[in-house]
Amino acid sequence: MTLTTLIIGIAVFALVLTSLERVMGHKLIKNFGLSLLQNFVGGLFIFSGMVKAVDPLGTAYKMEQYFGEFQTTFANTNASFLAPVFPMLSEYATAFSVIMIVFEIVLGVALLLGAMRKTTAWAYFLLVLFFTFLTGFTYLTGYVPEGVNFFQFGDWGPYEPTNMKVTDCGCFGDFLKLEPKVSFLKDIFLLIPGFLFLLFASREHQLFTAGTRRIIMVAATAAVLLYSFSNYVWNIPGIDFRPFKVGANIAERKALEEEAEQNVQVLAYRITNKTTGEVVELPFDQYLQDYAKYPTEEWDLDQVKSEPEVARTKISDFEVSDLKGNDLTDAILSEPGYSIMIVAYKLYGTETSRTIMLPDSIFAVDTVITELDTVTSTRLVRVDQLEKTVKEYQWDEDYLARWKTNFLPEMEAATAAGVKVYGLTAYSDPERIASFREALGTKIPFFQADDILLKTIVRSNPGPVLMKAGTIIMKWHYKRMPTFEEMKAEYMPSE
Repeated sequence: MTLTTLIIGIAVFALVLTSLERVMGHKLIKNFGLSLLQNFVGGLFIFSGMVKAVDPLGTAYKMEQYFGEFQTTFANTNASFLAPVFPMLSEYATAFSVIMIVFEIVLGVALLLGAMRKTTAWAYFLLVLFFTFLTGFTYLTGYVPEGVNFFQFGDWGPYEPTNMKVTDCGCFGDFLKLEPKVSFLKDIFLLIPGFLFLLFASREHQLFTAGTRRIIMVAATAAVLLYSFSNYVWNIPGIDFRPFKVGANIAERKALEEEAEQNVQVLAYRITNKTTGEVVELPFDQYLQDYAKYPTEEWDLDQVKSEPEVARTKISDFEVSDLKGNDLTDAILSEPGYSIMIVAYKLYGTETSRTIMLPDSIFAVDTVITELDTVTSTRLVRVDQLEKTVKEYQWDEDYLARWKTNFLPEMEAATAAGVKVYGLTAYSDPERIASFREALGTKIPFFQADDILLKTIVRSNPGPVLMKAGTIIMKWHYKRMPTFEEMKAEYMPSE
């Protein structure tokens, strides 16, 4: 689905609904155009919110990215006092995500009903203003070169997608990815109904009685809350829009994406004068003839490439290494038998450092040469005290319990049955991972990968993923994982 088809679909829905409301009572609709906007925006907000309610953690991870970038952006400005706020917000990103999703959907319901018209108008305007700020930041950072702060407007350069720190706004979750510019313009457009709602709130239609509208709003709030919780607290999302869905052949898709990337052709060169800012775009063949006219001392060079035949997804970033840094990607994806990958993007615990003193013995070697032989002897000269800093890890007991309670025993049963089982966590200090394994009391090996990749694979921590020959057979929330015998009976037929 594209944004155009989505808009057309919601516009048809709004037109039909508004027409029915007009037929129901001539006094219900005071202004057909305003009611049409109510139903269009209400339907859009409900749809947008629902595709995010399917995966609240996806929105939470996106907000973590924003908060991280805002912290960096404000840290070196006169508003640096705001920077410490964003790490605190990151700690509550999941709660922030759920509240935002519920608010968006309930606001859409309020618009359809005409509930609390003035309050709803202000809530809609402020929420769209917030969305516009996010999408505007995403898009405009494309003009901010590396090493330049967002607020150094005079140092902005030509738009480059690679400059963007947050590559998409997450407006429709993983259901529909929009280019940042499109997202920004969409929100600018949605501000227009916001002004109209503020000016003409009394002309909006209202369905049912005030008491009925309140009951519907409360019911909608409760229903969306429960649905959101069901997609991350008790289970993984029932609908998976991500590339690592059940049935996806990671090995095959990764190979196709890499081949498509290799087949991308350079179509032209975009050349920018470092002094004047003049931009010249030359076809590839013409540039080869005239390249001497554009010395690199005076011009910046950017390639204009063709689009790959197979769109790049997060699968291209699937890379796994052991704790020594050896690449295990091919070995994991080519494993012919069943394997269970336990994804844990974050190992919850704290780290402290303390200084200890170790004895450092200094020896001297004496050599005595005689006519018949050479004799050496070692003697202790002194014992110094060597200062050393050691790290100590305190692991979250609740998090350890997730692994130990009916989880590790099943994984060890799988290992005993010949199924390869391994943990996959974010890149970290090998000593830290070894400490975690020791706290678990397990011999299951742990490997490393990018944390954003791990968050994309499964919305559970830990999250077991059953694989075979590079294909995802099934994945579970840690609270819903079956016993190994149940897993074997349902998902691992004997060959």
